[in-house]
Amino acid sequence: MQDLKHLTKKKRLSGFSFPRPSHSNRRLTSSDESSIRKFRLPTGERRQQLKHLLLFMAIVLALAPVCALVFHKAPVAAKALVALLRSSNAPSSAEASRQPPCSSFETACLLLNSATVAGDQLTALTSTGETLYYSIQEDLQNRVHDFLVEKKVPYGVFVAIEPATGRILAMTAHSSVDPGWDRKAFFDLYPMASLFKIITASAALETKRITPETVVEFRGNSYSENPRYWDASPRGRNNRMDVTYAMGKSINPVYGQVASDLAGKASIMEYVHKFGFNQALLTGTPAKESQATEPQNEHDLKLMGAGLNHQVKISPLHAAVIMAAIANNGRMMSPALTDKLVNGKGKVEEAHIPHEIRRLVTAETATALTKMLSSTVITGTSRRAFHDQHGRPRLDVKIAAKTGSIDGTEPKGHYSWFAAFAPTENPRIALVALVINQDKWKIKSTQVGERALEEFFGR
Repeated sequence: MQDLKHLTKKKRLSGFSFPRPSHSNRRLTSSDESSIRKFRLPTGERRQQLKHLLLFMAIVLALAPVCALVFHKAPVAAKALVALLRSSNAPSSAEASRQPPCSSFETACLLLNSATVAGDQLTALTSTGETLYYSIQEDLQNRVHDFLVEKKVPYGVFVAIEPATGRILAMTAHSSVDPGWDRKAFFDLYPMASLFKIITASAALETKRITPETVVEFRGNSYSENPRYWDASPRGRNNRMDVTYAMGKSINPVYGQVASDLAGKASIMEYVHKFGFNQALLTGTPAKESQATEPQNEHDLKLMGAGLNHQVKISPLHAAVIMAAIANNGRMMSPALTDKLVNGKGKVEEAHIPHEIRRLVTAETATALTKMLSSTVITGTSRRAFHDQHGRPRLDVKIAAKTGSIDGTEPKGHYSWFAAFAPTENPRIALVALVINQDKWKIKSTQVGERALEEFFGR
């Protein structure tokens, strides 16, 4: 046996203590076995260290299979997590079908004033090098804009739309008072005035409470603004008028009575919602949400139905989209300002595809509304604008229209609306004009509409 002094001295592990060999170098014999030092466990602080180390090793050994499984499955789990997050954020197929296609509407708005003619279209170059091709008809745009400038209107805005596609054919504004107003004029809100009678009629027609021939009795002046005097007297001698003639003449008592006595508040508010008020309707555009609060009593309901509620507000763009929807058999299309967007390499990145937002009314109701609105130009408030002094039509085209007038404060003045579409049998254009006059009347909105239709159908 080797001499113990020649054995290499081994390092001691932390937490462990082995008995050291004797320095007597004597050989161990059987008789000496009883004298062998017994193995002793560490005590005190070293004992605690040993416990901790053993516990740590046990945990590591226990978790080793789990860790191996996790690392093996990690790529699969990560993919599943990403898919879950994407599916939770993505719209459902039904929602996706209702969303309008991605557009560059706001960018096109900002660049419209700097657009130039390329071939037969207005175009503009974006800051990132794409070319926008506008749906705007330059001649129509210029004719209306020049007319507003020539007449020095305090505030004037005009929007025209192709009913079947939603393509915007003209969008222009001018202010002789505030040069910066024109940039937001299309999207800000203004009192809707008697254009609301269209919604009142729609609610009553859809619920079968009226037809275009329905006669309504009322008291008071035709243009009275106080519902206290509108109720028909049981003693007779009331005024009587059918709803078609009343639409053309914009008779307040008739449509106040239709709202309260025939359609009812529930139906009126249902169609307020259907027509897009109090909601984000024109997504992708800067248009503000049109407003219409629920009337609290019959008096307020009559005011709303007649278009006399100053708090019912709409943007010119929204109003034009509504007129286009009626012209399009009740189908409201998403408005588009460009036909396409082409990148620097000549590739079409975005092309306009007609997109239906919703159906406002049935085709049957749209036909009835067209008949009622046609009376505005034939016998109603726009007759003089569309006929010469001998009563002959200025345009050889049938027009459905509605006017509205009301005082407002933002900006302050008298608001004159004109909304129309033509031809009535196969509409190619729907438009809205708003003129806000102040102390002196410059022009009416009907004159703007007449110039626009003259230009459009004179092409």
